[in-house]
Amino acid sequence: MKKQERDHEQCQGMIVPVRDAIDVLSGKWKLPIIIALGFGNKRFGELAKEIPGITDRMLSKELRDLEMNQLVKRTVYDTMPVTVEYSLTDYGSSLDKVVDELRKWGVQHRKRIMKGV
Repeated sequence: MKKQERDHEQCQGMIVPVRDAIDVLSGKWKLPIIIALGFGNKRFGELAKEIPGITDRMLSKELRDLEMNQLVKRTVYDTMPVTVEYSLTDYGSSLDKVVDELRKWGVQHRKRIMKGV
């Protein structure tokens, strides 16, 4: 196999899984929801208050997507009225390192960009 073909395979071997991850986490709201739930279980209203600017409709949609991808768990309690609580799954918590690295990069990037202002 030629070097160019090996390089192409290696490149694709990196691009495909990164695209898969971006497909699951894409959008403006999924990571903020994951971050908020990383600080503990929350009810819908608590999440809505925790994430400024998100609408109830968008929060509901994003929570369904995150639940479908097994990152968030929705628990319904048999109370009057019914109580629904959201939490990160162990799989969702596996993103902790990724989120922390994004946070570090974001802090560094903000400093770099603001320096030029």
